[in-house]
Amino acid sequence: MSQAETAGTPKVVDEPTQESEKKRQDEATDGQEQPRQGAWEARRDLIAHAPAFVSSLVNGDQFGQTGGYHYGDQHFYFGGRAETQRSLSGPVPHAEIEALTTVFRGCDSFDEALGRLRSDRLVILAGGRETGRRSAALMLLHRLGIDRKRSIDSRTPFTALADQVDASAGYILCDLAVDRNRPLHEAQMLALREQLERADAHLVITAEPLTTLGGITAVRWEPPPAEDMLRAHVTPVTGEAAWPGLCGLTPVREFLERQHPPEEIKQFAQRLVAHHQGKIGLDDLAAFGRTAVEARVARWLTEDKPDLHDKAFLLALAVLDKAPYAVTAELADGLFVGLHRIQDPHVQPSIPVFGSSREERLRLAHADGYVTAELTEWGPLEGTFCAGFRDEQTADMLLAEVWNLHPSARPAFAEWIRELADDRRPLVRTRAASAAALLAKADLSSTMAHLIEPWADSRKPHTWLIAANALTMAYLLRVRAVSRILHDWCTGDIDSRRWTAVRAFGLLGPVHHEETLAALLDAMHRPPPPEDTDGPESNEVPEETRQLADALELLLLAVRDPVLATLTELLPVDRAVRPHALLAFLQACKQTKGDDSDRPPVLDWYGQAAAAGDATTARRLIVFWDALLTDREYNPQALAVLRGWVRRAENDPRTEADLTTLLAALVTTPTHRRRVSHLLKTVHDSKGVVSPTAARLTKRLSLD
Repeated sequence: MSQAETAGTPKVVDEPTQESEKKRQDEATDGQEQPRQGAWEARRDLIAHAPAFVSSLVNGDQFGQTGGYHYGDQHFYFGGRAETQRSLSGPVPHAEIEALTTVFRGCDSFDEALGRLRSDRLVILAGGRETGRRSAALMLLHRLGIDRKRSIDSRTPFTALADQVDASAGYILCDLAVDRNRPLHEAQMLALREQLERADAHLVITAEPLTTLGGITAVRWEPPPAEDMLRAHVTPVTGEAAWPGLCGLTPVREFLERQHPPEEIKQFAQRLVAHHQGKIGLDDLAAFGRTAVEARVARWLTEDKPDLHDKAFLLALAVLDKAPYAVTAELADGLFVGLHRIQDPHVQPSIPVFGSSREERLRLAHADGYVTAELTEWGPLEGTFCAGFRDEQTADMLLAEVWNLHPSARPAFAEWIRELADDRRPLVRTRAASAAALLAKADLSSTMAHLIEPWADSRKPHTWLIAANALTMAYLLRVRAVSRILHDWCTGDIDSRRWTAVRAFGLLGPVHHEETLAALLDAMHRPPPPEDTDGPESNEVPEETRQLADALELLLLAVRDPVLATLTELLPVDRAVRPHALLAFLQACKQTKGDDSDRPPVLDWYGQAAAAGDATTARRLIVFWDALLTDREYNPQALAVLRGWVRRAENDPRTEADLTTLLAALVTTPTHRRRVSHLLKTVHDSKGVVSPTAARLTKRLSLD
């Protein structure tokens, strides 16, 4: 490993494993006599850690006297008074049921569950969080005409449920606590149904869609349409006649398109009623979307549900919004490991490899999945499943919330984004930069310290580009201090930061070309660095010159006339600007549009100016071409560009016409006339004869 790689690689400290920790403890206690354990403690440990048959014997279940002789007193102990069964349920308030009765609307899954509850006395509703499954459970019992309703503690083991449903009532158990290590069994369900029949009781259980039910059939809960639920909340106050007008309001239609959960629909309904009563305006009604997203984001990050694994997925989706779902889920696991090490450093994180449902994750995130073409360096790949938040504000708010209000997550989150920056996939690297830009909008100083400055100061050049992309996007997000940072870096003494700023200015040129060009010109006039004996050979272009030229090239091709005018004025009088400007123009001439025509943009630029009678622009382009042809260093490359244009004109009459006009403007001096004449005579086709296009150009320019 090179010194640079060693410097850029963080030192990894192996955490002690359970085996090594045990060995250390054994060595520490070696030679020391263990203290004698008390009898009661020994008994307690035996019961706790021994196999089941040992604990049952020691507990006294199997002790007795079956025969033989016994001398002395006999004492028979049959145990104390049985412990009174503790109730793990409580009554559901009648007010809650009455409120639900007014607004609840049924659906197909509700009808299916109601039929199963009526026949089996037991039904399991499997649905996502925040889908109204608890309200559905209560209304199932209500529709059966059960007056007495009780809610069972969600921590109650399934094996203890039969002891809780001991009276004629309707019971609900929300969020069934089972997993792969404690699955449900058919025998347990049969026993529970038997007890429900014996007690003349009914039970509704709600569970996550992925809950391990041991083959037991559940009803998949799907809530009613959002419009039906909103109407049910609004019309009891406004009346049915007002509903068509309210439903047609733009904020209402936009709200319904985003598929909010029932609780948010209830809150929006209250605002819609307030608007109908004249208490708030349309702007306040429309602002509910942002308020709902803020509350949802806060709930995601602060409540126990979703768990840490799903929280990591939500954060990864905020960074990779509208990216391929598989990439997001893959990278989310890495973030989960980092967060878990902070939250519980002594426990090895466990990732459920096959335990995550794509549909449920998207439902949790209020995101949509769709199949589209993924853009790659090899072209678009059809059939890629991507995922993105329904509300575009979600990603921004989620990143700002975790960065500013949950700073304990910063170390793991920042390290994860730095890992994304080293990913081989361009999409992932770019999203690392965009995430840094959003975080800079939330807290610039911390983002600079955790992400952007380490990237810019790294010995790995690819991270300089990520820093440049991050600063560019932060500038476009109107982070005010970024402009000053870029200018200071561009004219500073740190090579990597100067490279970063120059590249960022090149990217920003089309948006703020005046400020960008001024900063680049300042960088060109800074004092040259001390000579480096280990630097590039004298015939190589210095890296700083190349980067400044790249930035100018982007400006020329994107902004065109204003940048060309400034550089044309400086070309003959500013010796610091001249080499950068010539190299930038030469590189621009080598580019193609990249579309179906694949025409050279600079030649097309000249042709458009000539056709429109724009003599000023045409003259400025000729000034640059004249400078390239008369420059000893750039002359061979300039002629090579012209030769390539001649060959390209063989299949493009428009290129040939523009090239004819350009060459006619260049051959006004004897020196250029000889150069162009020799060029055209040496352009041959695949058969070794003079190119037909070159022959036509020679004739039109009278160069025979």
